[in-house]
This record gives sequence, structure tokens and C-alpha cells, in this order.
Amino acid sequence: MSTMRTSTELSPEMKEAQAEVIERAQSYGLDFFETIFEVVDYDTMNLLAAYGGFPIRYPHWKWGMEYEKLRKRDVYGMGRIYEMVINNDPCYAYLQESNSIMDQKLVMAHVYAHCDFFKCNAWFGQTQRHMMDEMANHATRIHRYAERHDATAVERFLDVCLSVEHLIDPHSMFMKREQSANGTPRTNGSNGNGQDQDADESASTEDCNGHDFDKLPAKDYMDRYINPPELIQQKKQRQQDQAAQDKHRFPAHPSRDVLLFLLRHAPLDDWQRDILSIIREEAYYFAPQAMTKIMNEGWATYWHSKMMTSHLLKDSEVIDYAEQHSGVVFMPPGGFNPYKIGVEVFKDIERRWDRGQHGGVWEQLEKIGERDAFDDGSMLGRKKIFEVRRIYNDVSFIEEFLTDELIDRLKLYHYRRDPRTGQNVIASRDPEVVRKTLLYRISNMGQPYIYVVDGNYANRGELYLAHQWNGLEVDASYAVEVLRGLYQLWSRPVHLQLLVNEEMSLLTFDGSSDEPKRQTISDELPKPAHSIQ
Repeated sequence: MSTMRTSTELSPEMKEAQAEVIERAQSYGLDFFETIFEVVDYDTMNLLAAYGGFPIRYPHWKWGMEYEKLRKRDVYGMGRIYEMVINNDPCYAYLQESNSIMDQKLVMAHVYAHCDFFKCNAWFGQTQRHMMDEMANHATRIHRYAERHDATAVERFLDVCLSVEHLIDPHSMFMKREQSANGTPRTNGSNGNGQDQDADESASTEDCNGHDFDKLPAKDYMDRYINPPELIQQKKQRQQDQAAQDKHRFPAHPSRDVLLFLLRHAPLDDWQRDILSIIREEAYYFAPQAMTKIMNEGWATYWHSKMMTSHLLKDSEVIDYAEQHSGVVFMPPGGFNPYKIGVEVFKDIERRWDRGQHGGVWEQLEKIGERDAFDDGSMLGRKKIFEVRRIYNDVSFIEEFLTDELIDRLKLYHYRRDPRTGQNVIASRDPEVVRKTLLYRISNMGQPYIYVVDGNYANRGELYLAHQWNGLEVDASYAVEVLRGLYQLWSRPVHLQLLVNEEMSLLTFDGSSDEPKRQTISDELPKPAHSIQ
């Protein structure tokens, strides 16, 4: 790959544009970290994009493959990158030097809205804010391992880790367990940096106020009738029996953070365990971006449009801007453009809350045209979109605010591929089907829900995972690569329970061949420690 060439020195015209963008953004209430812009040529932009926006990453062949893909896209006129911005404190953003000043203003407005989203959206609240330094640290550690343990061996182990990097629980960084009996708060899974935090799996029959969970609330004189002692004793005995049974289960509960389970229990060397922890930490850093792609791009598009059309455009730049913006929000039939969907939902929220077209009163209007004409003059739209920006992610955003009316207005349909012609055809116009299809696509960052349900399957030390069905099927070819990776990490046979052609099946990879064995799950097979519906 080529050498990166960057400069933080902006031209006087660009400095003037930056100052105006900052002033306008702050006047609208956007809040962001300090943002450092670097001007780069198109080749360096492709290099940075190949590295995920970070100038220093650990050595691996996938960066070169990604660079070649981006370079060829440029060469053949299939598109180019206009901006990149990194969730960091300070934020780093890149401007392509060949862009016109109009393009640079658009990019700056877009970038500052992204920076506001990074800082203020709750789903980024636990992320590492100094990831630029952390990435360089990761690269240094892996370089050292390559020098000590052979570069080829380290790269092959990276291949294994990257094949399973999506097997995390992106919600675990926000989980807070109830307090234990000694008053110590308990957490689950990992913190926002992806670091290992031991979870206290013990259960208490009392809450932090000393109230017994097994008892129904009752006055003292009625307690013996409402909570008979013999019934309470039976419940406690069942709890003790369950706790004793859980002690023999490994893990005690199904674990969605497969990488954390492997870090704790897989037979790895110290350098291998450290590399796996690096991959997991980076996966947790990028997870909020995948969970908020539609919102984040929609928010940035909303604000660059607002600032450009209201304040920043010169008369001579209007046509060029219209061309660029139309390209940003273009979405062909059957396509998926997070910029388009996100900005349209934000605009619809603002319009409806400005006019009061939400809530019980509005929903009770039944006469033709009453809902469209309703306007209580509340003008709460701007406040509402800032609230949405703060607390929602893509799933809750689409589920709550992608209305039937908006689906119809945007002509969003459920498509399927016609096997005879190979063309996408409309399969359904039902808004509920459209919404569910989109939710299937974005839930869990588009990845299937996979849990570790048994780390000692059939008492042979084998790893048993299960797919929780949510409407998203497991890609069979991808599942094979994941099973191979897990086998390398676990060093014993690995099983994956999943639906194949509406039949519950078990894929087993034991290293005896390149392909896993498949068998239908039946009563003859040993049962795992836990079951997943």
C-alpha cells in the first residue's frame, strides 16, 4: 500500500468555512468534542478508509484487500469517499484535498453533526474516547508478538479471531445487575472498552431494602395467611435445588458474549489471549456505530442540509450542492440507504411534533383528512429530535418512528428476488411487513443471535452454541467459517444448533474434514446444559 500523506493545515478559505460551520452548529444546539480536520489526497483517503479511519492498525492482509477494493472503485468511477470522522476525544476527520470548497463546507457540516451524535447519543456513552491512541497501542503489541512468535503464526491467529469478532453482546456494557446481599453492585459482561469484568452469578432472595422476593406484600397480622411458612420453605428449597443444579452447568447461564467466554475458558497461550482481547475490545468500540448507522447518518444529513441551505451556500454553489445532496440520499427501488431513511424519519418526527400529530388526541381522529390537517401549534419538533438523538438506537428508532404513512410516502416495499428473471420484485406493500423486514436486517447489527449454552457438552469438554431465532437465518457458508475459527480457539469439537430448512439441526466441526457434519436434533443426542428458543 502507498504511504499516507496528511496535513492539518487548512487554507484560509477553509478555516473561514470551519469557523462559520462551528458557529451555526452551536447556535442550533449541537454539542461536540474538539474536531481536528486533516487534508489528504484521494489515495491516502482510501488508505485511511481501509484501516477503518485509523492511521495505525495492526498488520493484516485484510487492510490491503480493502484498500485495493476502494482504489479500484475510484479508478472505475464507482464512487469515492468524501468524508470520514472518528469517534474520539478530540474527534478526527479527513477532508479530501481535491474537493471543491462547497464540498468541504458540506463535509464539515456533516462531520460536526456526527461528532455531536458520538458525544451525546447514549449508545456511545461507554465507548473508549481515546481509541486513536488505543489502536496504535494494539498495533505495537501485535508487532511484538509477531517478532517473538513468528509473523505467519500471529497472522493466522488473527484470521481465526476475526472470523468470530461479531460474537459479542453489544448490550452487556449497559447491563447493571441488582445489588448483592453485601450491597455491592453487580455488572455483567464487559465495560465500554470491551474489558473483562467478572459477573457475580450468585442470586439473593432479598433486594437492597431487605424485602424478601419470595413473599407477597402483606401486613404483619395477615402475613401468615398470605405467605404460609410451609409455602415459603418450599420456594426456598426449589431455589436452593436450582442453585445446586446451576453449579454443575458450564456456563451457569447462556452466554451471548462468546468472546468473553473464550477469553476466560479457552486453552490459549498468553499472547493469543491478549490478541483475542484486542479483537474483542475493537469489536465493542465499533458496535455502537453499527447499532446507530441509520440514525447517525440521518442526523448528519439533516444538519448538513439545514446548515447548507439556510446559511452556508453561495448562489453559485446551489446547483453543485443539489447534485451532491441528491446523490447522498438516492435510494433505488429495493435498495437500502441509511442516509435517506434516517433523514426522512428525523424530518417526519420534527414535522409531526411541531403540529402535535402524535399521542392519544391525534390518534382518535377518524374523519377523512382530520389527521393531516391537525395542527395544535405546539412546535416541539426540534426538541423531540434532540431527545430521539440522545436515547434511541436504530431498532427502537425504526420501530417507533417509521410510521405506516411514512413507509407509504417513501414507497418502501418488501422485495424478493424472482428466481426466473433474477430481478427484485415487490413481494408485499404491507407497512408492517416492510417494518419487520427492516428490523430483521438491523437487529443485533445484522448478525444472528448466538449463545454459548454448554462448555462441557456430553461431558467431553466440547463447545455447544445455539442460534436464537428472531427471523434472521444463519448464513450456512459463514457459519462454517465461524465453526472453524471456534474449533481453533477451543481445541475441541464445536457444535452449533440452528434451523435449516425449518428443521432443527446440529452442525458439528471436529477437524476431521473441511466441512462440518450436519445431523437432525433428536432425543438420541445428548442435551446441552441450557436450551435456547
